[in-house]
Amino acid sequence: MDFMARRADRQPKKKSATRSRQLDHEIGPTLGVGARIRKLRRDLEVTQSELAAKANVNQGFLSSIERGDRTASKGTIRALAVALGVPEAVLLGEGEGHDAPQALETRELPLFGSIPNGPPSDSQEQLEMFPVLRHLWRPDRYCLRCEFDSMEPTLKPGDIILVDYRPGVEPEFVQGRICACLVDGRPTLKRVSVERRGRERIVILRGDNPRTPPAMVDDSREFSVQGVAVCLVSREL
Repeated sequence: MDFMARRADRQPKKKSATRSRQLDHEIGPTLGVGARIRKLRRDLEVTQSELAAKANVNQGFLSSIERGDRTASKGTIRALAVALGVPEAVLLGEGEGHDAPQALETRELPLFGSIPNGPPSDSQEQLEMFPVLRHLWRPDRYCLRCEFDSMEPTLKPGDIILVDYRPGVEPEFVQGRICACLVDGRPTLKRVSVERRGRERIVILRGDNPRTPPAMVDDSREFSVQGVAVCLVSREL
């Protein structure tokens, strides 16, 4: 059973404000970010390797965060919070009642198996919806299921990522980002960069998999960025 499902099965009733203040008094001043992550992980009966895989972080780095030897970046905190199914404030210890159990609030977005050619809400390719945490939801976002291994190890086949729909954005403005692109009408998910060779602009599409050769796209070909990958929202363990 997925550990998010295990968490939902054991979701306790909402604590009273008195109990919440008592919990803050007991551990709030002393429990650091790493200790909060470790406590939540153990409460969910999740191993360190499971959480690291779910959040797409290195297990050794996660271990050092839990011990308090390393400081987690904002992006890492966000990824761990999503993986644990809690608001970021729970890990940071911000505000009264931050340790009280909180129900997951989700909203649904279109889920695609290939890059939609057009606005996600209007696409005929849509087959299903996928729930994302409420703070990640935007009306111009959609979810995309990765089907190939060209972005390994960053993204694996079966991963579901959140994508900002940004049709026609200039590739210079998304340098280094993983983007959903159309090349001569064919979809691809690659990391985008741009080089100038005289007056000619060359768009280079790279996979993170070293076995995937980069693709060069010059001005003679039809190319557009359809969306920019935001974060990983689901991974099978």
